[in-house]
Amino acid sequence: MFGQKQARATSPTDTTDGTNGQPQGEAPPLSLVEKAAPAPARTQPAEGNEALVRSDLFKTIRSGVFAAMNPSAAVGKTREQMKPAVETLVLDVAERERLNITISEQVQIVGELLNDMFGLGPIEPLLADETITDVLVNGPDQVYVERHGRLELTNCKFRDNAHVVNVAQRIAAGVGRRVDESSPMVDARLADGSRVNVVLPPLAIHGASISIRKFSKRNITLHRMSQQGNMSLAMANVLKLASTCRLNVIVSGGTGSGKTTLLNALSHFIGHGERTVTIEDAAELQLVQPHVVSLETRPENAEGLGAVTQRDLVRNALRMRPDRIILGETRGAEAFDVLQAMNTGHDGSMTTIHANTPRDGITRLESMVMMANGNLPLLSIRRQIASAVHLIVQIERMRDGMRRVTRITELVGVEGDVIITQDLFTFRYDASAYSEEVKGVFETAAVRPAFTQRAAYYGLEDALLDAMKP
Repeated sequence: MFGQKQARATSPTDTTDGTNGQPQGEAPPLSLVEKAAPAPARTQPAEGNEALVRSDLFKTIRSGVFAAMNPSAAVGKTREQMKPAVETLVLDVAERERLNITISEQVQIVGELLNDMFGLGPIEPLLADETITDVLVNGPDQVYVERHGRLELTNCKFRDNAHVVNVAQRIAAGVGRRVDESSPMVDARLADGSRVNVVLPPLAIHGASISIRKFSKRNITLHRMSQQGNMSLAMANVLKLASTCRLNVIVSGGTGSGKTTLLNALSHFIGHGERTVTIEDAAELQLVQPHVVSLETRPENAEGLGAVTQRDLVRNALRMRPDRIILGETRGAEAFDVLQAMNTGHDGSMTTIHANTPRDGITRLESMVMMANGNLPLLSIRRQIASAVHLIVQIERMRDGMRRVTRITELVGVEGDVIITQDLFTFRYDASAYSEEVKGVFETAAVRPAFTQRAAYYGLEDALLDAMKP
């Protein structure tokens, strides 16, 4: 057995299935392996060959385990219930194939088999790592993660593209969606709320792509964000008061800037006696209030029918007697209906938008309203925006990986055909201290917020003026 192990580790004729050209599941003749292995290499195998052989060894055991396993025996069982049976099968296959594996390799193989059966294959350990915020699969051989705002290449690999597609289809099926050649793109979510986007070939040229935005298991609050340096304490206090006073808030920022996380933090100050309706493409908002109705869009079926868009859900939500409507992201014609809702008694509504500055966010809103109703004059659209939206909170992921609220802007009104805004807070970057870490200060503007009178209605005027002190 030991002679065979050394021979396998150095054989230049090993094939991908680890059987030296033999049918999978049959052990190669020992004499052939020994003849192919040069004697000097027995004690010092090449590092690349050793890694290749261990990979082939796993493939051989995996094939043997799944061939010997009764699929019906695993139905309805948990990972822990199946673990002893898988361990036994791994040992049986290793003994039958005369493979020498260490205890640590056995543990690793069993873990990977269970990940394939009950999880998402090789990326399952990455999802369990709380320091990772994004998992990005670019085909079978390239898996990146984002940790502390920076991308890192991992050593995780899938067996082949079919393995990646299988994992993607399992994710989509878990939320009642499908992804295949006829429908090669899908937005989905994992059981923990993590957001997933999948693109399959032929759209993804170099293999199936899976992008996972992990759901943080930590309860992120405005206070914690201020402690982490994402915003100042004064900014956190003003945002808390804005949510409590039922201001309509738009969170603006780029991809991966932390818009949804900030939206979740703002939602903590929604009253427990209010009825809230959330609308999303892939449900990821985690509201803590007891009275929440979560709605999710539905893509069209194989016949091109049955699609339910965000605009459909916003219109329907207005008939559900909501106190607040929270739209996960505004990016199309539903912007018109959202503004209508904000203007018709659904104060305290919130949404996110992709934009680089608050002023850009206003321009994008105008464009999206025009998509829904091109006959509306621009001045009318701007008046609607100015009366519906109270605050735009701009958040940005900076070059050091830190997400920071760079501006809190208040919409004051319309003068002529221009929407008047004022910045309550601004992050001022220190250009003289260039380094890996971005340095700067959160500045408080010496202005009286336009929603001071509204805060007085809720008995919070003094708290607001205290928070605005420079």
